[in-house]
Amino acid sequence: WVEEDAPDVLCLQETKCGGPAVPPEVRDLPGLPHQFWASAEGRPGYSGVGLLARTEPLNVTYGIGDPEHDAEGRVITAEFPSLFVVSAYVPNAGRGLVRLQPRIRWDSAFLLFLKGLDARKPVLLCGDLNVAHAEIDLCHPKANRASAGFTPEEREGFSRLLGEGFVDSFRMLYPEARGAFTFWTYLGGARARNVGWRLDYVVVSQRVARDVCDSKIRSGALGSDHCPVTLYMAA
Repeated sequence: WVEEDAPDVLCLQETKCGGPAVPPEVRDLPGLPHQFWASAEGRPGYSGVGLLARTEPLNVTYGIGDPEHDAEGRVITAEFPSLFVVSAYVPNAGRGLVRLQPRIRWDSAFLLFLKGLDARKPVLLCGDLNVAHAEIDLCHPKANRASAGFTPEEREGFSRLLGEGFVDSFRMLYPEARGAFTFWTYLGGARARNVGWRLDYVVVSQRVARDVCDSKIRSGALGSDHCPVTLYMAA
């Protein structure tokens, strides 16, 4: 699927492995020779993100500059001539919301990080942001008001991001689209019935939103409980 889609930049989340453990079929993907990997320190099989690029970035950084979160290998930022691309795997609040408070702290720290980038050049944030922002973004909103990914605190965190000069590219183009989900639990045939959540986003700086040509949810791409999302931008 990746070879057919031929992206200029491919962002991966929840990779669960460090660079040396990346499978050879990923290492050898045609057209994506510049590869960067982050993984959780001392926790094999946990978290992790990757960023693969057709052209070499000017600079690559890891983390958000916050010691509480950076050991979990959740963010890679690649600087290109006209923008930053951020691959992010946002922490889950956890079953029973046991990690809700760390997640709230993450949202604040991550917003500061993104604003710092945005002050230098536009930002393209791609990843599993672990939040369904509005009721339209999940199949059963009423039953999930106290569930991780749909708490008022997490939704407000995403609202603050949008209020600071960032745009949810999919909702900008498809404000009324229903059933547009990117995650389905493996249980109960949820994907076949499209009982899902929209947790994966491409968020862009407001000033480059006009350059967005399309933002697609690729629900036909199988192989995970999430599906890819694709952003097309004018050069």
